[in-house]
Amino acid sequence: MPLSPTATRELLDQLEHFPNKKLGQNFLVDGNIVRKSIELAEIGEGSHVVEIGPGLGTLTKAILSTGAELWAVERDATLAEHLRANVLPKQPSLHLIEGDCLDYPRAELPEDKATEGFRIVANLPYAVSTPWMDAVLSGELPERMVLMLQKEAGDRYAAPHGSKTFGGISIFLQSAYEVHSKHLVKAQCFHPAPKVDSVLLRLDRKEDAIRFSPAARDCVRRIFTQRRKQLGALCKRDSQAEALEWFEELVDQGVPKTIRPEALALEHWQALAEKLK
Repeated sequence: MPLSPTATRELLDQLEHFPNKKLGQNFLVDGNIVRKSIELAEIGEGSHVVEIGPGLGTLTKAILSTGAELWAVERDATLAEHLRANVLPKQPSLHLIEGDCLDYPRAELPEDKATEGFRIVANLPYAVSTPWMDAVLSGELPERMVLMLQKEAGDRYAAPHGSKTFGGISIFLQSAYEVHSKHLVKAQCFHPAPKVDSVLLRLDRKEDAIRFSPAARDCVRRIFTQRRKQLGALCKRDSQAEALEWFEELVDQGVPKTIRPEALALEHWQALAEKLK
C-alpha cells in the first residue's frame, strides 16, 4: 500500500526533503491507482520492468511484490539515498541507479533483458515526458508501457489527427503503440497535489511497429513548429528534399494541396518515415 498523505509528509520531513516542482515531484498517495497501474502492466515472476523516478518507493515496492525484476533511475540524490538505505537491502531484484532519465531512459536495463522483452511502469514528471518518450522510441521498444503523466502530456500522446494537440510525439508514439486505456487521475491522488489532473495510460507495442529515423523525426518536428501553415509550403522550404517528394506523392493520392500538418492522417506521416529511413 502507498503511504497516506500524512505518512508521506512525515517521511519527507524526516528526510528534510521538500518536493521539487522542477523535477515534478508529486508523490502518489492513492492505493487504488497503484493497484490499477500493476493490473494494467500485467507483470509477475520473471518480468523485466523499468521504472522512472521511483521517489519514495511506493510504486517500486508494488512492482517488486509481483516477483518482477526492476531497474529504476532516480535523479534526486536524497530520494536515491532513501531507496538505497530502506528498499534496496530488502529487494535483491531491484537495480537502482542515480541519474537523469534522459541519460538513462531504460535505467541501464541490460541489452539481453531488453531483447527478451520488458515493460515500463512509471509516474513521469511533466517536464521530461516528451524528450524521455523520444529516447525510448529510439531504442529497443518495450512490449508495454503503463504511464502516469499530466493530462496535457497524455492528450498529446493519444491525440488523433485533426486535433489541436496532434503533433510529432503523437505520430511517433502511435506509429509504434496502441493506446488501450486512458484513466483520469485527480490531483488529490498526489502529495503535493498538482494544479492539474493526470492520466494513466496503457500503451501496447504494435506487431508492425514503425520507428522514425532521426532524420524523419527532425523533419516532422520542423514541420510542426509552423503547424498553422500549409504543409506544401513547409515541405518546399524544408532542408530534406525528400519532404517535397513525399508531399507531391500525397497530392497525387488525393490529399488536398492546402492541408495543414495537424490534419494529415497518421498513415501518411508513416510514409515519410519510410522515405527517410
